[in-house]
Amino acid sequence: MLGLTTRRSNMVRSKCLTSGSCHVLRTKAAERSSQPYLMYKNFHSTEPTADSRPTWMPMRVKTPWIEALTKSREDANLSKGVPESVAEPDLTPKKMSDSYYSAILPLAQDKWLLDTYLNATGHIRLGSLLMDLDALAGIIGYKHTGDSVTNVTAAADRITIEHPLMEICDLELSGHVTYATGRSSIEVSLQVAKAPPPGQQAKPEDVLITCAFTMVSLDPATKKPVNVAPLLVETEEERLLFKKGEENYQAKKALRKRSLLQKAPDDEESNLIHSMWTKEMSYLNPENPAKRPSNMIFMGDTVLKSAMIMQPQYRNRHSFMIFGGFLLKQTFELAFCCAASFSHARPNFISLDPSTFENPVPVGSVLYLRATVAYSEPLEREGLGSKYTKVQVRVDSKVRDVEHGSKRSTGQFNYTFLVEKDIQVMPKSYGEFMLWTDSRRRSQNAAAITPDGSGELNALRGLKDSVTE
Repeated sequence: MLGLTTRRSNMVRSKCLTSGSCHVLRTKAAERSSQPYLMYKNFHSTEPTADSRPTWMPMRVKTPWIEALTKSREDANLSKGVPESVAEPDLTPKKMSDSYYSAILPLAQDKWLLDTYLNATGHIRLGSLLMDLDALAGIIGYKHTGDSVTNVTAAADRITIEHPLMEICDLELSGHVTYATGRSSIEVSLQVAKAPPPGQQAKPEDVLITCAFTMVSLDPATKKPVNVAPLLVETEEERLLFKKGEENYQAKKALRKRSLLQKAPDDEESNLIHSMWTKEMSYLNPENPAKRPSNMIFMGDTVLKSAMIMQPQYRNRHSFMIFGGFLLKQTFELAFCCAASFSHARPNFISLDPSTFENPVPVGSVLYLRATVAYSEPLEREGLGSKYTKVQVRVDSKVRDVEHGSKRSTGQFNYTFLVEKDIQVMPKSYGEFMLWTDSRRRSQNAAAITPDGSGELNALRGLKDSVTE
């Protein structure tokens, strides 16, 4: 996320909608006479204030579901035997500033909007912000590619908490394309920060979240990848951003090569697995006085599952697939519940490892999620008065059609939390040991990226004072 706060003065800010979805609700409510129905649906409006600033993003979807469904059925009848068209995107190189977009989420100004972001304890739900970030990545992606292609979220590349948010305030979400070589994929770098005064830039210490999304452009008819415009890199700062994007691309390839499907456990990992196994065998031996520690939980006992029908309210702008931000929100909240159930303590989010969206999730399908505590590691730092543990939760997602005739994996998400508890997860089966090993590799990779441990320090601070959860 290098440069997002410093580039702002050189970029042309996109015009944010001054009314947003709240204005749409106010307008329609004024036109209707069925006020009791509106109250039943919990539609509220906040009176505009004189100092109100431009707020929020355009609506994610462009067409009401009933219209999209009707048009799809009509097109299916008309297109029989008609050759499929091929998208022809504009391949003229684009500047980074061409795709820049920022929007204000007015949580401090609009109490009813804030109401949709709060949980029962009055904390801002991070899952809702992750959903907004994916929506923002889509807006920025289309500013770069144009509307002749279909952009889909291919991956979320390490979402990190930079500084905990200590007060409820207006938030600024911003970003732009930072890596595009002319192939079908682009990288969109984003940040969430405490909204600065008008005309000023967000301070580095006010940045809450940094992340990057990989978007892939497809032909709307054939659904095959198509090339899009490359980036025109002009300044030294832009070269650094572009280089960072290239490094992220190579890191993802390297991470795939370290997968247990391609690389067996090395000697160190094999020794660790054997040591854990022999220790567990000693606990089962009635003649051995050693007792299993009370803070050890079997991996199989940490599993949480959920299933839900994918409704059209969470579709993407192309109407028939669920947008990636909804999947992030659901997997995050299940991972949070899993970490809390495991530790009996409030988890504090540290990061999401690079995660790939493997297959689309159709509207009307059934989404199955399975969360497991895959790895735990004590946080050892001088001066800590209590025991803290880093907990990595893996969420596997699969989708079936309603008839349950097909089943596909839609992605794997690895969330890391910090809890104020001395606790350890213990694998038992071979599959669980492999899951533990894979998660340990991810933890080592994250430590190599942030050797100063800043993520853990921020999480420690956030455990007590942060207003996010």
